[in-house]
Amino acid sequence: MEHFVTTPTRPVLTGSARAVFQRLVEQGPSTRPHIGQSLGLSRPTMSAAIAELEKPGYVEMIGAIRGPLGRSAAEYRVGQGAGYVIAVDAGSTHVRLRVSTLDRRLLTSRQLRFPVSHIAIDADVSQAVAAEVGAVIAESLPEWGPLRVLGIATPTRVVGPEGDTEASRQNVVFCAFTPPKGAAIVLENNVNCAAVAEMHYGAAQGEADFVYVQVGLKIGMGIILGERLIRGRNGAAGEIGHLSFPLAPNTNPLRGEAEHFLGTEAFLARVRADWPSQAGAAPTDTAELLKLAGTGHERAQRCVARHAADIGAVVASCVSVVDPGLVVLGGGLGASPLLLPGVQETVNRLSYAADIRNTLLGPDATVLGIERLAIEKALLLLIGQSG
Repeated sequence: MEHFVTTPTRPVLTGSARAVFQRLVEQGPSTRPHIGQSLGLSRPTMSAAIAELEKPGYVEMIGAIRGPLGRSAAEYRVGQGAGYVIAVDAGSTHVRLRVSTLDRRLLTSRQLRFPVSHIAIDADVSQAVAAEVGAVIAESLPEWGPLRVLGIATPTRVVGPEGDTEASRQNVVFCAFTPPKGAAIVLENNVNCAAVAEMHYGAAQGEADFVYVQVGLKIGMGIILGERLIRGRNGAAGEIGHLSFPLAPNTNPLRGEAEHFLGTEAFLARVRADWPSQAGAAPTDTAELLKLAGTGHERAQRCVARHAADIGAVVASCVSVVDPGLVVLGGGLGASPLLLPGVQETVNRLSYAADIRNTLLGPDATVLGIERLAIEKALLLLIGQSG
C-alpha cells in the first residue's frame, strides 16, 4: 500500500524507451542487440531509445562484450539518474535494511537486533527505523543518485488512505520517524512481503498460486493467487494469527489465541514445563531445541514433532479455505526442515493435497519482498506504465 506518495517530475519517454528501461530494471545489464532482439525492436529504434534514456541518466554504458564473430556490443545497465530505493524490514526482533539500485545491485545493508522482542510495533521500533534510515542517508554517495522510494515492511495489517489507519496501527512506525522528503513511501505487511519475495526469488518461483506461512514469535500468512498478492478489504487477508482457538467441546474459543499458542514464546513455555529432568537441561530458545532435535535428542524430537502437527493443523485449515496447491513455510521456526515432514503429513491427512516447502530465502524474505515492491513503485514513478 502507498503512503505519503509524491510524484517526481519525469521525462516523457516513448514506449520503446520505457520498454528498454523496464527490461534493464527487471533483468539486469545487457547488450543493445540482446535487448533489441528480446523486445522486437529494430537497431534504429534501439539507438533512439538508448539516447532517450541516457539524457536523464536512466541508463549508462558499462563496457562492451565481444561476440563470437569478433564484433563488440555495448553493454548497458540502469544508471545513476534512476536513483535508488531503501527497503526496511521493521520486525519484532530486528530492523533489517537493504539499499539498492532499481536493478537490485546492493549498495549497502544494515541490521539492528533488539535486546527484547516486540510483540507489537511501538515507539522503540519507530526510533530504530529512524536511526537506521538516517544512517544510510547520511552515508549515501553522489553516484547513488536520488532516493526514489522508501519501502517499509511492518508487522501490522496495512490499509490504503481510505481505510482505518488508526485501527490497523500501520502508522505507529512513523510515531518517532519522519520520512525523508522527496521520496515516495510504500508500506506493506511483512508476511505479504515475504510471499512476494518467495514468488520472485525463492521457493515459489514459477508458481501462480501459493501461500507463505510464517511461524516465529508470531504467525501469519501471505496469499498469492493468479500471481497477485491478496490483501483483502481491510488489509487482513492471511491474518491467521487472529483465528479463534481452541475449537473443542466445553471450551470457549479466544480471539487470536492461535497466534499465542503457536508462537515461539508459548511453545517454549510448554516445552520447558514438560521437560523431564533426566533429559538434561531444557532448551533456552527454539534454536537450541532444533539443534538438540537435529542431533537425535529423543525428547527434543518429540517436542518438534508435536509442534509440527499443531502447525500442520492450522496450515490444513488454510489449505481448505484457499486451496493454493503450495505452502511455503518460513519464519524463525517455520523455516526449519525438521518441521516439514510433520506439517506435510498433517496437511495431507486433514485437507486437500498440497506441496509443502521450506523457504529458500530465510530471514531475508521480508526485506527482499519490500525491496521488490519499492522498485516496482519507483519504476512506475519514473516511466509510468510501460508498453
